[in-house]
Amino acid sequence: MSWTSPADLRAQVQKIWDRGDLLTSLVTGQSLFPRRLALKTPTSNEMAERFDEVRGWIAELRSMQGCRVTMRVFRHRVFGTNTVPDEVWLDSADDALALIGKRRDSARFAALVDATRAQQPQLLTWLARRPLRALELCDEWGRLLQIVSWLHAHPRPGVYLRQVDIPGVHSKFIEAYRGVLTELLDLVLPPDAVDAAASGSDQFAQRYGFRDKSLRIRFRMLDAAHLLLAAGPEQDITLDAASFARLDPGVRRVFVTENEINFLAFPPVKNSLVIFGAGYGFEMLAQAAWLTHCQLHYWGDIDTHGFAILDQLRARFDHVESFLMDRATLLAFEPQWGAEATQTLRELSRLQPQEQALYDDLRDNRLRKHLRLEQERIGFGWVASSLALLTRTWA
Repeated sequence: MSWTSPADLRAQVQKIWDRGDLLTSLVTGQSLFPRRLALKTPTSNEMAERFDEVRGWIAELRSMQGCRVTMRVFRHRVFGTNTVPDEVWLDSADDALALIGKRRDSARFAALVDATRAQQPQLLTWLARRPLRALELCDEWGRLLQIVSWLHAHPRPGVYLRQVDIPGVHSKFIEAYRGVLTELLDLVLPPDAVDAAASGSDQFAQRYGFRDKSLRIRFRMLDAAHLLLAAGPEQDITLDAASFARLDPGVRRVFVTENEINFLAFPPVKNSLVIFGAGYGFEMLAQAAWLTHCQLHYWGDIDTHGFAILDQLRARFDHVESFLMDRATLLAFEPQWGAEATQTLRELSRLQPQEQALYDDLRDNRLRKHLRLEQERIGFGWVASSLALLTRTWA
């Protein structure tokens, strides 16, 4: 049957709910009702030929609670004069909510609106824009309002999240809801209380003036002539980023590797040190201006993400060279090939021609689907030989 059924009418109202319009109207006060619903009715031929089915359809529509069905006259040469549905109306928001079983959710949202209007009326625009998200946050909304109010009273507080003293709110809660808190705080706080240059969840503390734990850099000196500490040749050192930036190690070359065992086993190299990398995060190195005067070598996995990380590092240090991320190394260790779970497919503008060619082969799956060679699968004899060739170019 192609005529509009009660289920079809409920689906129309559900779409209004899914767009957030029903809840938004509770914030704005803009009425959506009375509202006519789309109604597809039987044709004249169908009413004549399928009269019993039409009567059943009429009974279904007229029995729906909350809908007002207007009728029109239909005359049949055999069955005489009858009335059939012409229009279906919803006269109020309450009727619409009852039709799709959303009265309780609407009442919960109305309570959020009342609490927000009393505590942070600036956030009413957010509720109007994202009502369904607010409803998802119903159980947490009171604490979110408390956090917003606290920061409004203590802009750029200069304390750790752990030190925020709000009953029932702990630092893990704030960290878990950094995304939505960013949206809320940006609406409430004055511009001078927000560091607009700091974006993303990982820069939440910086954006709103909290203290944050220092970024740490782990490195090893690869030349005994440049040891930083008096005791012992094995110096696995970790410094905060600011201290690392002030460091004057006196080396000419710096290697960055993503694998901890490769970091620990990296062979001795004159005038050099090695840094244990941090994947896509190189903010920790950005402060170290002395790195711009060193030869930099990045050793990552031979896969699409490895080249993406190399490309990102070059955004900070455009003179960085790749190490063991070449086609010869990839082909030499074919028995050790593995699979990359998900590839990155974006364009990388900072790769050198040979790197770009290999990256294109990997992302286009020309050698094998989702091919990767993890750096720890490269034999250390190959590593030592490649370092020997590299060091000869420095002589």
